[in-house]
Amino acid sequence: MIRSHFRGSGSALPERCVTNAELASQVDTSDEWIVERTGIRQRYIAGEGETTSTLAIDAAKAACADAGVDPKTVDLIVLATATPDNTFPATATKVQHALGANGGIAFDVAAVCSGFLYALAAADSMLRTGMAKRALVIGAETFSRILDWEDRTTCVLFGDGAGAILLEAEETDDEEAGVIATQLHADGAQHDLLYVDGGPSTTQTVGHLRMKGREVFRHAVVNLAEVLGEVLEDSGHSMSDVDWVVPHQANARILDATARKLGIEAERVVVTVDRHANTSAASVPLAFDTARKDGRIKSGDLVMFEAMGGGFTWGASLVRV
Repeated sequence: MIRSHFRGSGSALPERCVTNAELASQVDTSDEWIVERTGIRQRYIAGEGETTSTLAIDAAKAACADAGVDPKTVDLIVLATATPDNTFPATATKVQHALGANGGIAFDVAAVCSGFLYALAAADSMLRTGMAKRALVIGAETFSRILDWEDRTTCVLFGDGAGAILLEAEETDDEEAGVIATQLHADGAQHDLLYVDGGPSTTQTVGHLRMKGREVFRHAVVNLAEVLGEVLEDSGHSMSDVDWVVPHQANARILDATARKLGIEAERVVVTVDRHANTSAASVPLAFDTARKDGRIKSGDLVMFEAMGGGFTWGASLVRV
């Protein structure tokens, strides 16, 4: 059988790092207020010339270098983003061109904070069926461009960045290789709890992010616990088998509550929300690459990815790296 094997990862951040103290000089907030409610201490904000595509390109190049792969040999690029450079064409095509990988498959996925999980599932399916041999799965965002900087309840939560992983199709008899199991869900009835109040077919404007934080928190803890259970059941594993959980970095409280609900030790949960804030579709691959580069996640480890975002969308994936 053909499985999607992990080969490498990379990430990219804007040059400008904004601390809570700096943010407090511009918004009616404080370092203490932000840390207590979110666990966030800083975030990176894209500057002039830094876009979703430039961050995605840098992360993709880093993933290819990590894997020792020529970017031109990548024949599938799936880019998860809620902040594309343009309404169309897909930002993934800009990444493809910059890598010199023209002629393959390239498209965007819009599932907000769950986007990387959706993109991973799409790439995994295409690799397994032989439509491609080598795939870049990227999450990249410039959420700072859609924030209402007068709304202190939301503007302090988000940052910009990108993360990428390289997958390769390989025949194997090992059912425990590569991407093992994935479950995805959506519930459009919850649209008004987390959305952007704009769009090309309604207002012809980009709009700003709007969120009802308490309701999102409640749904997130329940939905994430359930989908992790589904993936474990599907794969025949228990939580004790999992070496690392790499969650969407939305809020330290959500991470803590979900871990307690599942009985996961804090030491097995990768947390980067304190330094990156919520980078939406970029948060899972960015956190994963950070934990690989600092030596926590090692080759052969069993890693659980999970995320929930606007839509609502949510999902989880178990991967042997």
